[in-house]
Amino acid sequence: MAPAFTSLLPAATSAAAATASRLPSAAAGAASTFARLPHHPTGWAGASVAAPRTAAARRRAPGVAYATAATDKSIYDYTVKDIDGKDVPLKKFKNKVLLIVNVASQCGLTTANYTELSHIYEKYKTQGFEILAFPCNQFGAQEPGSNTQIKQFACTRFKAEFPIFDKVDVNGPNTAPIYKFLKSSAGGFLGDLVKWNFEKFLVDKNGKVIERYPPTTSPFQIEKDIQKLLAA
Repeated sequence: MAPAFTSLLPAATSAAAATASRLPSAAAGAASTFARLPHHPTGWAGASVAAPRTAAARRRAPGVAYATAATDKSIYDYTVKDIDGKDVPLKKFKNKVLLIVNVASQCGLTTANYTELSHIYEKYKTQGFEILAFPCNQFGAQEPGSNTQIKQFACTRFKAEFPIFDKVDVNGPNTAPIYKFLKSSAGGFLGDLVKWNFEKFLVDKNGKVIERYPPTTSPFQIEKDIQKLLAA
């Protein structure tokens, strides 16, 4: 089932770029440039998305949202529940590089992401790296199971050893506080909304959001950024 919200895919071919069109601004008096993007095979359908017009934004890689909002808080100010219902203060991850991902078990992106996330975690877990996975059922109802079923799926099928937490909302009135923080810390191309399963936030050793990646960004594509933060 296709989501009812907008999403952003990098322009992969000149043919995709040729479909670009100019649409009216969503806000009166605000001039924005839009791109009409093709349908995506995973069900994460392309649509019109406003792009920033600043020179700095144009120099950045398409499809990647960068941290733009300053906040005095860090991820260490939050406590979440793990998949077994136990409180986990995120300050336990101090001085570690974190990749935070909203996961789903029945998405077209599931197999590739879980496989690559497990590989990346195994490679860097002894160097101060953690993956924090938050199941979410808001995108195509693709995470319908109980916490027990989600845990069994991830740990049995994909041998996931990284922490998996309680199922949360990442958008809307019931957004988990940790996701309010993540989204307020990283704006840009993707805007405030998490667009689909497997959107990723990279957090440095000080608990600050450094980078935000769209759902179709492979964990392997993030590896160099992880290495830089680990070496910092």
